[in-house]
Amino acid sequence: MYAIIANGSKQYKVTVGETVKFEKLEKNVGEKVEFEVLLVSDENGVKLGADVAGVKAVGEVVAQDKFRKVIVYKYKAKKNIRKKQGHRQPFTAVKIENIG
Repeated sequence: MYAIIANGSKQYKVTVGETVKFEKLEKNVGEKVEFEVLLVSDENGVKLGADVAGVKAVGEVVAQDKFRKVIVYKYKAKKNIRKKQGHRQPFTAVKIENIG
């Protein structure tokens, strides 16, 4: 069984027990989070639209962390202009506990 959930402007495919990394959520570790379900697929088939109107996916915040550093390097040819920058995007890891 899996579900497609919406968070912000992105959609994620999740199953029960899976840990998913979302863009930073303003929640503390251990708090519960609910997500809107757009589609559910199980042994009975695929349900979407009005069939999943009241369905929620519930998860628990496992961690607040940052991804690996991404190096951004800009330069202009023949001008001796160089700029090196690093960026670490923050994320929230959520373990999906229940879909239903």
